[in-house]
Amino acid sequence: MTLLETDVPIRNVITTSPEKAKALDNDVRAKVLDMLADREMTIDEIHEELTRRGEEKVETTVRHHVNVLKEAGLVEIARLEDASGGTLKYYKSNTRVFAYVLPEDSGDELTEARATVRAGVESLVEQLYRDHGETIEAVAREMKPCAYCETQHYEEFIVRELVDRALTEVGEAGTFDELTDGSA
Repeated sequence: MTLLETDVPIRNVITTSPEKAKALDNDVRAKVLDMLADREMTIDEIHEELTRRGEEKVETTVRHHVNVLKEAGLVEIARLEDASGGTLKYYKSNTRVFAYVLPEDSGDELTEARATVRAGVESLVEQLYRDHGETIEAVAREMKPCAYCETQHYEEFIVRELVDRALTEVGEAGTFDELTDGSA
C-alpha cells in the first residue's frame, strides 16, 4: 500500500566539481571566500578577519583552509610582495558564493518575473544552438563522465556554464549595481 505518491520536479541545479563541492563543505572556507571576494588579503589578514568574525583558528589552520580553496581553483595568488626575509602572498577569490534563501512568500511575488526569464532563456538557448550548437556538442563529447552520475546532461551543463559566466561578467561590470542604484 502506497502512503504517499507525488511528482517531485527538479527545482535546483548545482553545477560544480566534486573538488569544489568538498572545498565549500566548510563554514570557515565559505567565510574566507566571502572575505576574499571583495579584496586581496594575506594569511595574517585573513586570520585577523576570521577572529573578528568569531572564528578562533590558529594561523596554520587558516593557511590550510586557504590552500584547500586554492587547490580547488576557488582562490588565487593575486600579488606577491617582498617582505623582511621572505615573500608575502596576497590571495583573492575568483569565485562568488551566494548563500541566500529567498523569503518564503517570494515565489508568488516573482511568478511574473520568472515567466519573463523563462521566455528569455528559451529564446537564448534556441539562439545558442542555432549559432553554436556544433561547438557545444563537440565540447560535450570531450567531457568525462561524472563520478556520481549515470545519466549525463553535458549540453545542459555547458549552456548553464555559459549563462552563469555571462551573468558573472555582467555582475562584475557593475550592471546590477547600476540598475538597483545600490538600493538592495
